[in-house]
Amino acid sequence: MVYQNITGSLSPQDIQEIKASLQTIQQKLPFLITLSNEERRRLLKMGDKSLAFVNNSVTAAQSNRDILPASFDVEELVRDYQLATALTELLTSIRQLNEQVDDTLLAVGSEAMTSSLTVYDYVKTAAKKTPGLKTVAEQLGERFKAIKSKSAKVTSDS
Repeated sequence: MVYQNITGSLSPQDIQEIKASLQTIQQKLPFLITLSNEERRRLLKMGDKSLAFVNNSVTAAQSNRDILPASFDVEELVRDYQLATALTELLTSIRQLNEQVDDTLLAVGSEAMTSSLTVYDYVKTAAKKTPGLKTVAEQLGERFKAIKSKSAKVTSDS
């Protein structure tokens, strides 16, 4: 579908219900953890290519328990594999939703900024002749002061 202007809204009740749904999801996943960057770096990664390897390892472990040490927990391997496949499926859905929310936010934010720039241009023009609008124009212009001072600094440094 080709992107067009977005017209939508979320009521406070909608937002609360969505947040409640997200809390429900988190409650259904009480084992979720947060890793540090160092921990993430050190861990072995199981990507799509490794999924078949792990699946075959599970089958081999279940079929050949006698070659594994007694301390090796085959059931834990099976649970880890099953959880990894379930989380992979969920992550795909979550990523799709995240992408849609992110794209929609980008588009609607752009729409809002474009319209706001139009308002700012009209306010600046009207402020020259309409009493009381100079303050509004200055307030709206605050958004661009950092940009102007950066570009002025770059020009003077050159």
